[in-house]
Amino acid sequence: MTDAQETAADTALRTTGGGPPDDDVPANGLPIPLLEPREGIPPVVETEDALAEVIAAFAAGTGPVAVDAERASGYRYGQRAYLVQLRREGAGTALIDPVGCPDLSGLGEALSGTEWILHAATQDLPCLRDIGMLPTSLFDTELAGRLAGFPRVGLGAMVESVLGYALEKGHSAVDWSTRPLPEPWLRYAALDVELLVDLRDALEKELDRQGKLEWAHQEFDAIASAPPAPPRKDPWRRTSGMHKVRRRRQMAVVRELWTARDKVAQRRDVSPGKVLSDAAIVEAALAVPVNVAALTTLPGFGNRMGRRQLEQWQAAVDRARALPESELPQPGAQVAGPPPPRAWADKDPVAAARLAAARTAVSALAEELNLPQENLITPDTVRRVCWEPPSPADADGVAAALAGHGARPWQVGLVTPLLVEALTATA
Repeated sequence: MTDAQETAADTALRTTGGGPPDDDVPANGLPIPLLEPREGIPPVVETEDALAEVIAAFAAGTGPVAVDAERASGYRYGQRAYLVQLRREGAGTALIDPVGCPDLSGLGEALSGTEWILHAATQDLPCLRDIGMLPTSLFDTELAGRLAGFPRVGLGAMVESVLGYALEKGHSAVDWSTRPLPEPWLRYAALDVELLVDLRDALEKELDRQGKLEWAHQEFDAIASAPPAPPRKDPWRRTSGMHKVRRRRQMAVVRELWTARDKVAQRRDVSPGKVLSDAAIVEAALAVPVNVAALTTLPGFGNRMGRRQLEQWQAAVDRARALPESELPQPGAQVAGPPPPRAWADKDPVAAARLAAARTAVSALAEELNLPQENLITPDTVRRVCWEPPSPADADGVAAALAGHGARPWQVGLVTPLLVEALTATA
């Protein structure tokens, strides 16, 4: 039995401040359904006056604050928050509508210095930052679960295995831009933060038991202090099915259609996929139709699409067709860094040997520590160090290289000896 499995089986961790007491746990060991927030569903905060009351209540609360956000991915353009949920001892639960209250910087300031508990923090922090909320300290329950070795780290799975309760499912992928929000959705949203504080406390104890708590703190600090991600270069290259597009003229069609679609989606505030699918863009790129009639025969451009829309997409294709060779995109623009590992054997067999040795050693250590390999050290960091090893490739040089690529001190300490051995053994 692994450490994480022992944790899940430990009934001492299956007690929560607001949940049923231990003697209510069913004898069959099945999780207890959590159907209602302990104080009921709070009213949605939609006005500045109501927000001021929430800010005062949460500023007066004690302990860490559980935070979650709901977006409308797949329905609306971008990744803005359409509901923010919070819970704190002494303040209860709050559901805030960022459409009615778009500036939550006052709430963020009131919670400055307080530990925020989020599940999969990197997913929610960008949309929270956009409305003025950014933690100075956080605890990520998903990442904590990974470091502790839990095989399933979704919120529902973690609450069930660690605390013994079953959260309501089924509303995570709904259109949260809907107004008014239905009561079942609000119940689901409130329950998402209902047990986050309890889960955090249990996971902290487990990480401490495994000797990994300091590792977790370093990971959480890195997330909290990370700057916003820069805009992606050439985002059209991430079009699904792009691997089929090999000619530069075809790539230009993808670029023009992607750009035209993005403008329409942004103007209409809908998900780009609802305007035109990636599959349709790729079909048009492969065919490079010469007119609307030819475009109409392609999958994704059928009879349901109006004439005006078809002409809009054909105009984008025509722009790509008219470009001179010098303005066509280059194929497979290589980002900074080493080439794909599959090409290493041909380009640099010695580097390929270094990478193979390093991967084997890192994988073995991750298994020994009972945590995912990518959490021990990112595969990209291993590739970069193996492709361009420091000189000399001793402990100091490798440690500096790892730190330069963003590895945390705990990772540097564990991985440096492995990479030194891999680099020197294959020299």
